[in-house]
Amino acid sequence: MGLTEQKNKQIVEAAIQEFQERGFAGASMDRISERAQVSKRTVYNHFDSKETLFRAINQCMFDQLQASMEIRFDPSVPIREELVRLGWTQGKILTDPAGMNMARMMMGELLRDPALAANMNRRLDMVRIVRDFLDAAVQSGKLAIPDTWLAAEQFLGLIKSQGFYPKLFGEEVVSKTELEAIIQSTVDMFLNSYAAEVE
Repeated sequence: MGLTEQKNKQIVEAAIQEFQERGFAGASMDRISERAQVSKRTVYNHFDSKETLFRAINQCMFDQLQASMEIRFDPSVPIREELVRLGWTQGKILTDPAGMNMARMMMGELLRDPALAANMNRRLDMVRIVRDFLDAAVQSGKLAIPDTWLAAEQFLGLIKSQGFYPKLFGEEVVSKTELEAIIQSTVDMFLNSYAAEVE
């Protein structure tokens, strides 16, 4: 890694900590430069504004999140186990305090900046990831779903309605025990509607 790349990495990591702790409005480029142990001029050489830095962090985080959420359906595994695995792939950020702090801060920015929201939706398409998984399950004969896009929205909605939105405006995150129960009940409801066979 070259010096420029190293400085860029230091700035991004420092900015993530700053945004997580203070939110976008309270974040300071001065504190980011102190955290990164670089001059303020260096920060501005890499990112010309706090908004530019925030968008770069979003891009970095969503690229990582998207990669971590990619999941392939395994037809050799019982469908219940596969759906539970899918639920945990989608829900693991909900149990991460740092991830939820960033999500809370980003939600505020989405309300402030509709263009940012549209851009994020284009980049992070969780519904597509789940739909692709469900399409493979349908093709294998494990599920019978007439509209996999709708079913993907339903699957995500059941998890988020219990594990994400109630925690969005508080300080806590859903516990792993709570999330396990949420995922199990989601899978129960999903199989009641869409199971093609009993295993």
